[in-house]
Amino acid sequence: MTISLYDASVPVFLNALTSMRNWLDKAAATKAEADLLDARLAPDMRPLVAQYQMASDTAKNGIARLVGETPPSMADTEASFAELRERCDRTIAYIKSIEADRMADSATRPVELKLPNGQGWRFTGLDYLTGFALPNFFFHVTTAYAILRANGVDVGKNDFLQHLGAPAQLEEV
Repeated sequence: MTISLYDASVPVFLNALTSMRNWLDKAAATKAEADLLDARLAPDMRPLVAQYQMASDTAKNGIARLVGETPPSMADTEASFAELRERCDRTIAYIKSIEADRMADSATRPVELKLPNGQGWRFTGLDYLTGFALPNFFFHVTTAYAILRANGVDVGKNDFLQHLGAPAQLEEV
């Protein structure tokens, strides 16, 4: 059995972005926004708001590159939990708009990632998704989670994996 790039990307991005959106509700119930939006794990790391922006960018840009289109532009101007929720919603809506058949040839599609300094990488779609997009996405998702947790927000592993629902009792085999 093979797994499609659609199945390896779209549900993964959607689940994590939905979780991130929900973490903001817990954060709002715990601390003032102003105490969290600029929070970071280390002085040289980007703050919480940027972690949300970069997770969003990685997901929407990743999907767009895999289908060979220009991703929707989102200015990095969010300054509140409400605006971060809206960004998650817009990113989720874009990803949901991509139908599986549009990604049918994405494993071999050339993907070029250019950095502002003129350097970059060339990938096949498969290598891009597995070697760059997913690891980069989860770096920012995990960092956002860690910033919230380090600042007293009551998030735990079940919040990270909430798409699985509550565990069920399994019968002996």
